[in-house]
Order: sequence, then structure tokens, then C-alpha cells
Amino acid sequence: MTTPAPILCIGSVLWDTVGRSDRLMKAGHDVPGRILRIPGGVAMNIAMALRQLGMPVALLSALGDDATGRELLLECTRRGMDTQNVHISADHPTDQYMAIEGRNGLIAAIADAHSLEELSDHVIAPMRDGRLGTANSPWSGTIIAEGNLPQDTLAHIAKAPEFAAADIRLAPASPGKAERLAPFMGHPSATAYVNLIEARILLDEEVATSKDAAQRLAATGLYRAVVTDGPNTAAVATKDGSQTKNPPSVKVLRVTGAGDVFMAAHIAAERNGLRSAEALEFALDHTAGYISTETPL
Repeated sequence: MTTPAPILCIGSVLWDTVGRSDRLMKAGHDVPGRILRIPGGVAMNIAMALRQLGMPVALLSALGDDATGRELLLECTRRGMDTQNVHISADHPTDQYMAIEGRNGLIAAIADAHSLEELSDHVIAPMRDGRLGTANSPWSGTIIAEGNLPQDTLAHIAKAPEFAAADIRLAPASPGKAERLAPFMGHPSATAYVNLIEARILLDEEVATSKDAAQRLAATGLYRAVVTDGPNTAAVATKDGSQTKNPPSVKVLRVTGAGDVFMAAHIAAERNGLRSAEALEFALDHTAGYISTETPL
């Protein structure tokens, strides 16, 4: 039997420190809750979710040659991820993320991904130096690229020959970084996974619903757009049409990483042969299970 090619997750791999409370919160509140330190970063979150669904995964990222980086690399290996092409830097620390969540959702977060941004050329070097591919023999599997990568790196991925044969899946990382995906608008092999706020930023217009947003994004020439809107209707659209689905109604216990889990579930569903509407439903159901429990990935 032929071993399936791994899904390449390119982007942030770091430690998440997340404080969670079941109280309603706003700026300045000091409340009881729990503080967790867990592996995170958009690429890592997606990779962990893919591994839980049985998908083969390889990471392209940057870690510091420090205690936290070594610990994180061991954790990736323990979870069955291919880390042989992760760049290890003696001059940059391992990145980190901090978030505060209340019953009313994400209150505040800070992503320190400076090392990834400064080392992005090293991160994607395996795609062109022969370790994974070259300009003349490009990687032809699925690639996940995310918005913690610098915009010039994302622009390179959108146009460079070493990425020309890939099935590219895009995650914005956050509304504040959604504009970094702009080089992919009109890309015929790219699928964007965004929420409604991020879609509005990319489109630079106030589209009303996820369906409207997905259709408008697909109309740019993008191969496909998948748009979520929290507890409201989600949509997937290509130039040939669209499907919508309402997510299950659940009690929300966490939100950090939900978009990453959704994206991973959708990709896994398609790899397992589900069609468009079925893959969307599977991804929504799987994400509902994630946000309604506190069990780490």
C-alpha cells in the first residue's frame, strides 16, 4: 500500500498560555478561572487536529534552540508529526501566544510570532532546495499556509513555481492578519478558510452573510472559499455554486483554536471522500464537539 503524502502545515508552532473563566468578562476584570499551557500556533493547532483525525502531517516552522523549543519539538514528535524540516535557530527564541477567554468569548490575545516572521525564508526553504521539492519538481500535495507568515512570504507562495502544483489551503490566523492573504485572491488552486469578519476585510466590503461572502470570494477567481460565522450559517462556494449549513447549538467552553479545528476537520473529511456539503457538515459537527469541551487537543 502506498503511504499517503503528508499534509504540509507551514506557519506558527509555539506555546499557548490561555486563561479561561466561566464568568462574563471585559477589560480590567480580575476573575477566578484556569490557566493552561498547551502546544499552539495556527499551523500547530491544525496539525494536531489533523493527527487526531488520522491524517499524516509534516511541519514547516521555526523554533528556538532553547528549552521551550526542544520541549515543543518532542511534543510534535510524540504526536506523530514529521518535524525533520523544522528550522532550529540559535539566535531566535521560540514564539509564544497568550489569550484570555471569558464566557463571552475571547477578551484579548497577544501573538508573539517574531521568530517565524524573521526566519520565514528558512521555513519554506525545503520547498525549493530539494528536501521536499524544487521549482522544476514542485510538491504536489496539500499545503496549509497561515497568516502568521509575513505577507511577502505568502505572496511568494502564491506565485512561486515550487508551489505551483500544490493544493493550497489558507488560514488567516486572525482578523488583524487577514489582509496578508490578499495575494491569493484569484488563485485557482487555493481554498480560503475565513470567518465573516475576515471575509469582509479581504473583500473590503460589508457583505451580510457567510454565503454572500463565500460567493464573492469565489468570484475573485479563488478556487474555493469556506466562510464561518460563529453560531450562524456557514458556507462553502466555488465558481460553480455554494452550499450552506447551520452549526449545532452547543454551550461554548472555549474558542481559541476553533477555526483551526474546523479547517482540519474539513480537509480530513475531503481526504476521506466526503463531498462538499457533507464535508462542511462534518467540520461543523466536529468543531461543535471541540468548543463544547475543555479537553486539550
